Amino acid sequence: MHKPAELRNIVPLLALLTAFPAFSTDMILPAIPSLAVIWDKPLSVVNLILIAFFVTYAFFLLFYGPISDRYGRRRPLIAGISLYILASMLCAVANSAAALIAFRILQAAGAAASASLSMAMTKDIFSGKERERILAYIAIIMALAPMFAPILGGWILAYLSWHWIFFAQGMMGLIGLLGVLRTPETLKEVSETPLLRVMHSYGKLLLNRNYVIMVLVMSVSLLPLYSFIAGSSALYINGFGMSEQNFSYFFAFNALALMAGSMSCLKLTGRTDSRYMITAGFAGIVLGAALILTIGQRSPWSFAIPMAMITYSIGISRPPSNHLVLEQVRRDAGSASSLLIFTYFTLGALGMWLVSQDGADRIQILGTIALSCGALVLLAWMILQRKNIVHSHS
Repeated sequence: MHKPAELRNIVPLLALLTAFPAFSTDMILPAIPSLAVIWDKPLSVVNLILIAFFVTYAFFLLFYGPISDRYGRRRPLIAGISLYILASMLCAVANSAAALIAFRILQAAGAAASASLSMAMTKDIFSGKERERILAYIAIIMALAPMFAPILGGWILAYLSWHWIFFAQGMMGLIGLLGVLRTPETLKEVSETPLLRVMHSYGKLLLNRNYVIMVLVMSVSLLPLYSFIAGSSALYINGFGMSEQNFSYFFAFNALALMAGSMSCLKLTGRTDSRYMITAGFAGIVLGAALILTIGQRSPWSFAIPMAMITYSIGISRPPSNHLVLEQVRRDAGSASSLLIFTYFTLGALGMWLVSQDGADRIQILGTIALSCGALVLLAWMILQRKNIVHSHS
């Protein structure tokens, strides 16, 4: 166990590392409509800076965990953050959409190290109630990052150019790297398991029918949120004629709804059966989607409030549904968790691609995606419960 002074230093560092993905995706959102104009490219092309990031990030998450179990946390983390800093600087000097997309892929490969290994380090250092407290602290940072990232991006755009958003991300990476260099290795015993055998555990998970069904159901429920992330800036800035700064406040309002949903879930856990929370969450997605399709076009608020209802519903249903997914496996919980997040992000990228199509009414598309996904997961969830396919070991 490390000295208390080192522990005091490490908690803010873990929180910063956890915030890398949210800052990397959400800070650039206010700039997307203007980038489409500057480079004379359709939104479907410019949004690849989000979609390519998400897919690459998800793919690399599958590898950093097993590699760090084998070789320790520090070396993969230093390599990943160094790559992130370099890629951020390259993004800042990109002069075309193709170059920015390519450098964002590199940036995602680095960001995946910070997010996955910060969780692993938390497990190495803390235990019991202390770990729960630290994880709760990190969860608040994870909820706050999507609220403040677009606001920060909007303020940078108000006074500087979009290039400075990536310079700011590079500086964040540098702070993280300096913190990691001052931190000793947290893994006490390295795993002797060959990496190929670890990868084999992913194959075994794909043969676990209950796990695969639950992963797909829960991942589809998140599609409306990822679609909103990709479509929100064009929807508010181009559709409702908002400034980049005002858009960032509306985006933060939606992130606040996700945080409120997670906090409601925390309050209700123990008092309410988690299955009821999942059912209520999926029903909330359907109701919010129906409202978007009927009144979403009228004003920014007539869209923002039903969208917040969908996001709140996702926030309240995601923690118990994640728990239920992991309950379908007895071993390889780390691999099961990585594969779950990988599926979230890759299916989320599909939602991002759908809402980025040109000449489309984005509010109608978003409402249709949310209604289809909400109805599908609610129906699947009812069938799973009736047939008793889903089981819990707890």
